[in-house]
Amino acid sequence: MKSTVILIAVLSLSLTSCKKEEEFKINHKKSMTAGVDIKNVKVVNEEDPICKMKTAQYLKDTAVYKNKIYGFCSSGCKETFKKTPEKYAAK
Repeated sequence: MKSTVILIAVLSLSLTSCKKEEEFKINHKKSMTAGVDIKNVKVVNEEDPICKMKTAQYLKDTAVYKNKIYGFCSSGCKETFKKTPEKYAAK
């Protein structure tokens, strides 16, 4: 009985994690097609720190962290960065 409860809990957490990742992918694709490209903005990163897309080709949004401008391919990646910028910021 106890092992069944543990198994159900583990499966539930696993499914929740997969759902969140799938939602991120869907929102990422939607936000990449929205808005306009930002031109002539110098950013400190060559690739989006969240999804690893090249910022030179797909720059859609920026954020300032510790007086440096970081570029992102979408507002979704920017929002993820803003939650824990120290995790993603270039060292």
